[in-house]
Amino acid sequence: MRKLINLDLDNWKRYILKDDPVRPHLDMDWRLEDGRQAYALEDEDGKMASVVCVAFTNGIAITEEGLENTTNPDTVMFYTVWSYSKNAGRDIIFAAAGAIKRDYPHIKRFVTLSPLTDAAERFHLRNGAAFLAKGDLCQNFEYTQI
Repeated sequence: MRKLINLDLDNWKRYILKDDPVRPHLDMDWRLEDGRQAYALEDEDGKMASVVCVAFTNGIAITEEGLENTTNPDTVMFYTVWSYSKNAGRDIIFAAAGAIKRDYPHIKRFVTLSPLTDAAERFHLRNGAAFLAKGDLCQNFEYTQI
């Protein structure tokens, strides 16, 4: 069974964030402050299975700059996800969403800020998200069944 871990500033495992293949240019500390969090799924043997970074935003962001809008959040934006194990990307989205729903009951929407790639589109649609919008650099999908 995999275990969900919050990668806060005090967790030494946060250094896994440097492996981000989607948004490697984002600073590690930025990901963990001001209404943003990161989660990891850890296998029973202690190996990382997957990682997701989220921003708590007011409304839906269609750009990375929109992830800064963290005042009075009502939405969680999954802005990067990657996995080291099969199906772990899907598992971490649902595990993180479950933890967020429990800890932040005022959050009502779970939306992605995904790259404009066929792989991202297939991943989210296959896992039950609905397409919302396409911008110049990113696209949004919403998970309503979480």
